[in-house]
Amino acid sequence: MKKLITVSLVLLAFVFVPRVWAQNAYEIRERELAKEADAKQEELINLERDTVRAMQFNNGTLFRRVYGDDFVGVLPSGQVKDKAGWIASVENPGVKYASFIASDIRVRLFQDTAVVTCLWSSRGTRGDQSFYRQYRVTHIYVYSQHGWQVVASQETLLPG
Repeated sequence: MKKLITVSLVLLAFVFVPRVWAQNAYEIRERELAKEADAKQEELINLERDTVRAMQFNNGTLFRRVYGDDFVGVLPSGQVKDKAGWIASVENPGVKYASFIASDIRVRLFQDTAVVTCLWSSRGTRGDQSFYRQYRVTHIYVYSQHGWQVVASQETLLPG
């Protein structure tokens, strides 16, 4: 009888222990993927904040590094800019920003692609005229050997 119980326990262990290990491995992998997604989201949020900071200070360096060579951006006026045109407009904007912030940043990840939407709020002067503007902005990022690269941008000026 003891032999039968021992054999039964050993057989049960062979059936249940691998399932428990597999379940634990699955849960560990899910946690790792969640951490990785959180890290990617945080990196993209930081890139959005760095973008408006670079715009505020008319600094094209970030755009040279982060914007893809095939970047296409659409301004609120409907004008289409490539990477070189975008950098030129950032470095020579004709405006002086007192503040420029990104808020309501939302990140949606799709493997090696991300869609990031946010609200840009800027305050400054153009010539003698002061302004306050808000834009809804969408950036499409692709992850490559160079890290996250912006490949497309769409800006919409909000009324008021």
